Amino acid sequence: MNNGFVRVAAAVPELRVADCVFNVARMTDLVLQAEKEKVQVVCFPELSITGYTCADLFFQQQLLADAEKALGELKIASSPTTCVIIAGMPVRIQNQLFNVAVVLQSGQILGVVPKTHIPNQDEYYEKRWFSSGLATDLQTISLSDELVPFGTDLLFSDTKFTFGIEICEDLWVPIPPSSQQVLQGAEIIFNLSASNELIGKQSYRRQLIEQQSARCNAGYVYASAGAGESTTDMVFSGNGIIAENGKILLESERFSFEPQLIVTEIDIERLIADRIRNTNFNQKKSKPNFRTIKIAEANYTQFELKRTFGIHPFVPPINNRNESCQEIFSIQVGGLAKRWLYTQSKTLVVGISGGLDSTLALLVCVKTADKLRFDRKRIMGITMPGFGTTDRTYNNALNLMKSLGITSLEISIKEACIQHFKDINHDVGTHDVTYENTQARERTQILMDIANKHNGLVIGTGDLSELALGWATYNGDHMSMYGVNSGVPKTLVRYLVDWASNQLDETSKTILQDVLDTPVSPELLPADHNGDIAQKTEEIVGPYELHDFFLYYFVRFGFSPDKILFLAKNAFADLYSDEILQKWLKVFLRRFFSQQFKRSCMPDGPKVGSINLSPRGEWRMPSDAVAFILSVDN
Repeated sequence: MNNGFVRVAAAVPELRVADCVFNVARMTDLVLQAEKEKVQVVCFPELSITGYTCADLFFQQQLLADAEKALGELKIASSPTTCVIIAGMPVRIQNQLFNVAVVLQSGQILGVVPKTHIPNQDEYYEKRWFSSGLATDLQTISLSDELVPFGTDLLFSDTKFTFGIEICEDLWVPIPPSSQQVLQGAEIIFNLSASNELIGKQSYRRQLIEQQSARCNAGYVYASAGAGESTTDMVFSGNGIIAENGKILLESERFSFEPQLIVTEIDIERLIADRIRNTNFNQKKSKPNFRTIKIAEANYTQFELKRTFGIHPFVPPINNRNESCQEIFSIQVGGLAKRWLYTQSKTLVVGISGGLDSTLALLVCVKTADKLRFDRKRIMGITMPGFGTTDRTYNNALNLMKSLGITSLEISIKEACIQHFKDINHDVGTHDVTYENTQARERTQILMDIANKHNGLVIGTGDLSELALGWATYNGDHMSMYGVNSGVPKTLVRYLVDWASNQLDETSKTILQDVLDTPVSPELLPADHNGDIAQKTEEIVGPYELHDFFLYYFVRFGFSPDKILFLAKNAFADLYSDEILQKWLKVFLRRFFSQQFKRSCMPDGPKVGSINLSPRGEWRMPSDAVAFILSVDN
């Protein structure tokens, strides 16, 4: 596989009802196209060789003979290819008809899977013609001059990935066959379907596919009958859908009169990562008698991905971003409100720097006070200018506290730090880590002592990205009494602040927009000769959008550095060179491993997304583990 990806396709060919020769010829065209596009498995609709709407013609011996003969033609036509083909047709076995999926590869039939659940309601009356696959004990049948495996208990595997098959109605029942198939190891499910169109049905169908792929932690490839089917009583749209673990990756154009082949990749390693975490996949298997049929590995395991990956995996898509931001804020506010009530604290104490993180923490405090119907004056915002504080951040901090109507304090840390330098015999002109951390710890001491004085709760401002990189002073800004931002990555902080700005008055909104435009900095080193920020975090540790990308795939899926680099090259191809990506990935890995000791004693704080680094919640890691860096050296 290409870094764990399997290329799959859903095919909707041109079709004529009961014209098997024509249908197989059109299917062959799409098979050859799929082979050209390096597809490893292609799925056609239900009864695609004959057409689904043949009705009582299924009783005609000639149609059944034509279907089997056409299958032979498909075998011959596909013999030069390595793509696995899943085609639908009727098959007579003794005195019964079965609606089946035939699996072929390189001119050979690998197995035949019959439909399990036969609909017989509303516009469907398949029981008039077909029997359920459960109605026979046969395990092999003779088809197209081959003796082949037959049954609802078949899976197909090349040892690197495994797939199962269900047919149309099978998906719509309370316990679809795919639910058992995934427990037996199938990572991808293929569904041959003939689902007609009714008002509202498409939305429901998409939800079924999304939900089943999510519930099964699986890829799901759905191919449904198209415009060539009879319109005597129903209309079919040619619906192709490819989903992965609850997310639809690709869809065909519905109601098209042109043949369609939709192609993308399923990430098997991603699915396996979720299954490893989901202990339900480790439960005793209730049906252990599945048979696994070996398929040959495709000749083309290396290919350029068709699917793309967003550069900001933590940021909600634009279509539901407002709702997601509202949800995240509600989680942060809910956590802080509970802690405030439980501790019976009189005040919340938060350090305000004029930067993004402290601004978000302040906004959460304000929303919490409003929710609890507390006076905003119970929030004590403290700005603590130091050696690197610029006029821009200083004024933004003061103006924001004023506009939000909280209690505002200003306490300079310069004299206290200078005295401390004297106490420890440190040259104030030496701008090293001691110089920087002295300021961070002095600010934390002030916050803690003010909280003691005013029966307060110190609210942490550090975010998830800083925790991942260890970009915090140990027992300085690393410490608080409740860290409301601890589950929010840096790339998401920006969107949350921007969203929150639209809920406020124009004065506050203007200040927040300037905060959003300010470079990220701890401001622990003196400003430049123009009075601007000299210490820019991303110039030191690297772009946060890269580190958040690395963090997501490292923690969420446990991907190897090589796989993460591969995905980063796909996502950031137009923004960063391969050398830059490799450089910052090494930095991320080195810092993530070396800074675990800070995360091992981080304060409480709410988890808001799929990743959290709290040692009490999601992430438990030894502080002296060796970093996985060597694998990205080449």
